[in-house]
Amino acid sequence: STMRKRETTDSPHSSTDLSEGKEKLRLKQEVGLISGVSLIAGTMIGSGIFMSPEWVLHHMGSPASSLLIWAACGLLAMFGALSYAELGTIIKESGGEYIYILRTFGSFPAFLFAYTSVILVRPAGLAAVCLSFAEYAIAPFYPGCSSPQVVIKCTAAACILLLTIINCLNVRLATSIMNIFTAAKLLALLVIVVGGLVLLAKGQTQSFQNAFQNTTAGIGAVGVAFYQGLWSYDGWNNLNYVTEELKKPEVTLPRAVMIAIPLVTCLYLLVNVSYLAAMTPSEVLSSGAVAVTWGDKVLGSWAWLISLSVALSTFGSSNGTFFSGGRVCYIAAREGHMPDILSMAHVRCLTPSPALLFTSAMSLIMIISGSFTSIVNFFSFIAWLFYGMTISGLLYLKIKKPELPRSYKVPIIIPIIVLMASVYLVLAPIIDQPQIEIFYIVLFIFSGIILYFPLVRFKCHPRFLQRVTLHLQLFLEVAPTTRDAN
Repeated sequence: STMRKRETTDSPHSSTDLSEGKEKLRLKQEVGLISGVSLIAGTMIGSGIFMSPEWVLHHMGSPASSLLIWAACGLLAMFGALSYAELGTIIKESGGEYIYILRTFGSFPAFLFAYTSVILVRPAGLAAVCLSFAEYAIAPFYPGCSSPQVVIKCTAAACILLLTIINCLNVRLATSIMNIFTAAKLLALLVIVVGGLVLLAKGQTQSFQNAFQNTTAGIGAVGVAFYQGLWSYDGWNNLNYVTEELKKPEVTLPRAVMIAIPLVTCLYLLVNVSYLAAMTPSEVLSSGAVAVTWGDKVLGSWAWLISLSVALSTFGSSNGTFFSGGRVCYIAAREGHMPDILSMAHVRCLTPSPALLFTSAMSLIMIISGSFTSIVNFFSFIAWLFYGMTISGLLYLKIKKPELPRSYKVPIIIPIIVLMASVYLVLAPIIDQPQIEIFYIVLFIFSGIILYFPLVRFKCHPRFLQRVTLHLQLFLEVAPTTRDAN
C-alpha cells in the first residue's frame, strides 16, 4: 500500500540523495510531554475566548445553553484529538490532516486539502486572530464606543507585517515570543476566573436565574454557535503537525491530549461564568470586546491590564499560527503538491520565508475583505469538512486494516461521534440558512481540479514557471533544504 511504501522509503536508515537535489528532512525528536501540552494549550488559548462568547450567546439566546455549547465544544475537541492520536501512532509523519488524507485516500483529495489550506484556511485563521488582536489593542483609545473598522483593519495588517518580519528573520526569536505570550494569556485568564469567583461569592448570580429562558432551538443557529465556540478550541490537532519531532509519539501524543484539552475546557467554562457574573446577557451581547467590558466593570482603574493582556495573548497566538503555518505548505511542496519555491528556506536565516511571505499576502487580502465573524464561519466550514474526511480515514483503517501496528487505540464509537458531528457542522448552516458564500467556498475547493491534473497528475510544468522559480530564488535568497538545519 502507499502507506507501507512511504514508511519503507522514509525509514531512519534511508540515505539522503543530494546528487538529485532531493532531501529527507530529519527532525530532532525534542518535543516531550510538557512541551506537547503547552503546544496544544498555547495554540488553543488565542483570541476565541475573548471574542466568541458574545457570538455563542447571540446564536443560542440564553446563558445556560451557551455554557452547554462551550462544554460540548470541549468534548468534541477531546474526541477529535483522541481520534487523531491513534492516526498519529499509525502514520508517524508530520503534516496533520494533509499527510493522513494522502496516506489513506491518495494524492487527489490530499492536493485539494493542501490547496484549500494554504490559500484559504491558514490565512483565514491568521486574519481572524489578528483582527481580534487589533480590536483589543485599540479598544482603550475609544472608551464607551466601538472602534472604527478602518483603524481595526490597519492595525491587524500592521500585526501581520510585523509577524512576517519576526518569523522570516529568526526562528529562535519567534519561539521566544511564543513562550512569553503564552504566560501572558494564562495570567489574563486566571485574573478573569478569580474575579468571577469573587463576584459569585458576593452573590452576583442574576444572569443564572431562569438561565434557559429565550434559548434558540434552530438547527442552523446551534451549528453557527458551535462554529464560534469551536474556533476557540482550534489547535486541538496541532501536535499532529509535529509528529516527527515528538519523543515517543505513541505515548506523548495521547497523554498530551488528555492533559491539555480538559484543562483548557475547564478554563473556558470558568471564564464564561465570570463574564456572566459581571455582566447581564444583554451587556455581553452589546460588548465589542467582552474581556475589556469585564475589566471596566470589575477592575476599575486597572481595566487597562485586561486590554494589554488580551492584546499580548492574541499577538502570541497569531505568532504561533504564523509559525506553524508553513508546515503543511512545506510538506505539500515536499510531496510535489505545491510549487518548489514554497519548500525552500532562506540561505542565512534558515527560515521558510517563501511560505511565510505567501501566507502573509493571503492573510492581508482576507483582512481587507472580511470581518471576524464571517472569517470564523467560513474557516470552520472548511476545517470541519476536512476533519470529517480525516476521521473517516481513521474508520477505514480501523475496519479494513486492523493489522497495522498501533500502540494506542481509540474506541470506535469516538471517531463515529466526531464524524457525525462534522457532518452536522457542515450541513446544518447550509440546510437552515443557505448562504451564497458557502457555495463559493465549495466551488473554490473543487477549482483545485483545474490545477491538479495538468500540474500534479501529468506533471506539465511550463518552462516559464521554472524561470520564475529561479528568479524568485535569487530575489528572496532561498535554496532547497538539503539537510536538517538543526
